[in-house]
Amino acid sequence: MNISREQALRYYQGAARVVVVTAMTGQKLQFPAEHIRAFVGPNGIQGTFSIQFDENNKLVGLKRV
Repeated sequence: MNISREQALRYYQGAARVVVVTAMTGQKLQFPAEHIRAFVGPNGIQGTFSIQFDENNKLVGLKRV
């Protein structure tokens, strides 16, 4: 992910509720913004992340790799 400080603050503050990202495979993923709040830093959010889904395709975890 490479999300600017301004956009990350919108997610952190709840002004934007859904995150849409492109996976390394090219697949578009959409998930609730609450899952990235822990990763917001002074410069936004940068890095590669691993995402885990349950058997119903619900997001259960997101971690920086």
